[in-house]
Amino acid sequence: MQARIYQPAKTAVSSGRHKTREWVVEHEPRSPRLPDRLVGWVGSDDTDQQVRLFFPTKEAAIAYCERQGLSYTVDEPHQRILRPKSYAENFIRRV
Repeated sequence: MQARIYQPAKTAVSSGRHKTREWVVEHEPRSPRLPDRLVGWVGSDDTDQQVRLFFPTKEAAIAYCERQGLSYTVDEPHQRILRPKSYAENFIRRV
C-alpha cells in the first residue's frame, strides 16, 4: 500500500499556522470515488482514505510507515518567505 507524508499548509482564510507544524500520513486511494446511482453521493469502497495520522516529526511518520510495511513518498514543505514590513512604507512616495 502507498502512503503520502506531508506537512499541511495553512488555510487561505486564516492567518494562523496552528495545524501546520505536525506531519500527516495519508493513504493513497486504491479505487476511484464513484457517485452512487440511487442517492447521488460520491463514495468509495476504500476505507483507508478516511484515515489521517498525525506525527510530531517527519522521522516519526517515516518510522511508522516502515514498521507497517507501507511504501511512502515524502512531500517537503515550501519555505516561508518573510518580507519585513513597516508602517512607514504606506507613506513612501513613489515617482
